[in-house]
Order: sequence, then structure tokens, then C-alpha cells
Amino acid sequence: MFDIGLNLTSPQFAHDSDEVVARAFDAGVNGLLLTGTNLHESEQAQQLAQRYAHCWSTAGVHPHDSSQWGPESADALRALAASPEVVAIGECGLDFNRNFSTPAEQEYAFNAQLALAAELNMPVFMHCRDAHERFLALLEPWLDKLPGAVLHCFTGSRQEALDCLERGLYLGITGWVCDERRGLELRELLPVIPADRLLIETDAPYLLPRDLSPKPKSRRNEPAYLGHIVERIAHWRGEETQRLAEQTDDNVRRLFGVQF
Repeated sequence: MFDIGLNLTSPQFAHDSDEVVARAFDAGVNGLLLTGTNLHESEQAQQLAQRYAHCWSTAGVHPHDSSQWGPESADALRALAASPEVVAIGECGLDFNRNFSTPAEQEYAFNAQLALAAELNMPVFMHCRDAHERFLALLEPWLDKLPGAVLHCFTGSRQEALDCLERGLYLGITGWVCDERRGLELRELLPVIPADRLLIETDAPYLLPRDLSPKPKSRRNEPAYLGHIVERIAHWRGEETQRLAEQTDDNVRRLFGVQF
């Protein structure tokens, strides 16, 4: 089981990242992709990936941080992407829910990162919230220039999933699907995702599965809980857990070109 979305640079992991990674591998996780969300955290993610075996990272600027994008940003990401640990550009995309950066700033930074990924022939690790139509409009001209793309932490509608799948995207599914209040629509559309387009992630320390028992006292999500998410996804898709884990591992190897 490979966790494609771990925010190990979060302050919530500042004091026990060694233990968090060790618990993950003890629990059967066999690889981790550490998310870079701005220039500083992308550097931190690369350094952490270098520190731990079977860990890789992304390098990018999240839509929340798009206002920080400047003339030097692409060069900084390009330099980071030369590191063997960095296997994707991102987290990049659009988030019109909170608009911590303006839509115009988000669109500019997203397009610049798509151009960089195309230049470097690297896959993109993407975010989209309340911006589906504009997200696809910006992404579509780049799709034939990119080796692959994943929309991580997918929580959209069935039609949005179909739109993404039609364009060849991978979809990352988190413990959101375990939420009996907000995750039911996502749970119901799981069977429409082809097995070769599905990726799994915790998005830790966020999105602790609500049906996890016992729940950790910290209420913090960890990659060690990936197995629970995989088991629930397999159940709702009507598949064997082990087969799903193996298929998603194959998808990781194909998209990110990593060996684990």
C-alpha cells in the first residue's frame, strides 16, 4: 500500500516524524509521497524524502499560496525537481472555496506549474475545490504534453469524476469516503473509477477516517491508517483488499515512475 498524499511537513508531525514513518511501514505501508505545498515546504518535503527510505516528494505551490508565486518560483521548483526524490510537480490547482489567493493568482500559478511539468516531462499532483469547470479548462490544453496527472483528495460529484476520468486523470481517494455524513456520494461513485485510475492516500494529518476504531486521542490522521482506508474502499467497490492494494501500487509505479 502506497500513500500518495502525506503532509509530513505539517507542524503536527514536527516532533515525531520518525515515529510516524516507522508506524506506517510497520502497518504495511510500502511507500510514501510527501506533499509540497509552497516553496519552503517543498524543500522540506524533499529533505524528508531523502531522509527516509521508500519516500518521495512533490514540489509545487498550492492554490492557497498562489499569491506567493513570483518570477523566481519556477526556477526554484525546477531546481528541486532535479532531485531524485521529487517525482511530481504540485500540489497545484484551484481552490475557489476559500480564495486565500485570488482566482487570478491561482490560475496564473496553476498554468505556470503545468507549463513547468510539461517542460520537465513530469506528472502533476493537483488540487481542485469548487472550481471544476475552470480547472478543466486550464488543464485541458496541457494534457497531451504531460506524462500523467492525479487529482488528489477527490471529493467531487459523479459527473466530475467522469469528466476527470474521460481526460485520463488518476483520482486519489482518502478517508473522506469513510465519513457517513459527507462521504456518501463519494462512496457511491467508487465503482465507476477504473482500477487502473485509482490511487489511495491519507492526506494526513487531515481527514482522519470517522469510522476508525479506536480513534486516536490526538485526532490526528497518520499514514499508518492507510490500510483501514484501503479495506473500506475495497469493500464498497466489491473487491478483495489485497488485490486493490496491489493494483494501486502498480498505478503509483506507472504514474510516478518509482520503485518500491
